[in-house]
Amino acid sequence: MKALTWHGKRDVRVEEVPDPAIKEPTDAIIKVTTTAICGSDLHLYEVLGPFMGEGDILGHEAMGVVEEVGTAVGTIRPGERVVIPFNISCGHCPMCQRELYAQCETTQVREYGTGAALFGYTKLYGEVPGGQAEYLRVPQAQFGPISVPEGPPDERFVYLSDVLPTAWQAVEWADVPEGGSLVVFGLGPIGQMCTRIAKHRGYRVIGVDGVDERLDMARRHDIEVLDARDQHVPDKVRDLTGGRGADSVIDAVGMEAHGSPVAKLGQAVTGLLPDALAAPLMRTAGVDRLAALHDCIDAVRRGGTISVTGVYGGMTDPLPMLKMFDKGLTIRMGQAHVRRWIPRLMPLVMDVADPLGVMDLATHRMPLEEAPLGYEIFQKKRDGAIKVLLTP
Repeated sequence: MKALTWHGKRDVRVEEVPDPAIKEPTDAIIKVTTTAICGSDLHLYEVLGPFMGEGDILGHEAMGVVEEVGTAVGTIRPGERVVIPFNISCGHCPMCQRELYAQCETTQVREYGTGAALFGYTKLYGEVPGGQAEYLRVPQAQFGPISVPEGPPDERFVYLSDVLPTAWQAVEWADVPEGGSLVVFGLGPIGQMCTRIAKHRGYRVIGVDGVDERLDMARRHDIEVLDARDQHVPDKVRDLTGGRGADSVIDAVGMEAHGSPVAKLGQAVTGLLPDALAAPLMRTAGVDRLAALHDCIDAVRRGGTISVTGVYGGMTDPLPMLKMFDKGLTIRMGQAHVRRWIPRLMPLVMDVADPLGVMDLATHRMPLEEAPLGYEIFQKKRDGAIKVLLTP
């Protein structure tokens, strides 16, 4: 089969690789019909190379048609259309019983002390072959796959794999009071959906970014926006909220925030080291680019909540603890517990009125063969790229 494989920093290639096969009774094989490039994939493209292996298959946002199931899989059958959550969870362990599916004890990667295994996402999360491929082996298929009906286009459902549950959880974790205000830093795919979900739930929403196309997309959905290029955003937020700051803030940016030159240099230098040296250094002394998170801390009101959904990977990040403690902030974060939010999201996705605008998120639709170009334009924010969908 054809699959997108990792070969080094900014070096991804579509190659012929062996077809996946059933290994465990709880496995399934799906023929991928649509997959997507996630902002988190760009961290593999740029920063997290020391945890990648030559030829690793990328991608964790996929849907398709079931080809084959293991003997212990009775919830789906060949020919059924399914979306695959990006985290791999069993559905029955103590963490899953608490609906903390991203911490599944069955698939935790204990070698690295991390949570549930993820598709296509480094040795830290199991090095499970990903979904930017023609076929995908799905472990724990007795629980994970989400059945969707025939008829509507893939684009209506594929975001249930990651984007929509991640955004819903980010808004849920933000704990916005009724009629309150929410600022979303970063208007990539997750940030866009955070703003739309929050608006749907009746909050005042302000989106922040410094890319014209992202600001324009948010405006199309009646989101109030601030351009991060021409003002000190926390000061402007206070101006718009009676001088006290937003009730809640979402950081949808993560470890590669603009405006963090020293940490950017540190990431670049670490990336030049041999993997045998760089990986332990990143696990013990790595730093993130924290400009967006610092703005979140500054922009939220006293007693407010910060919800962090952008991916961070540093172990020695300096945080303004005095300010955070003095302001009495609550901070919630983590990978999305995908299956937990599907019952709330499915009716919105199925609504022909498209209240969350799922049909207005993808800016580029490409064949799998053009995936390297998709990564390049997404990473460099060229050609108006906000969300790239791939068709194997």
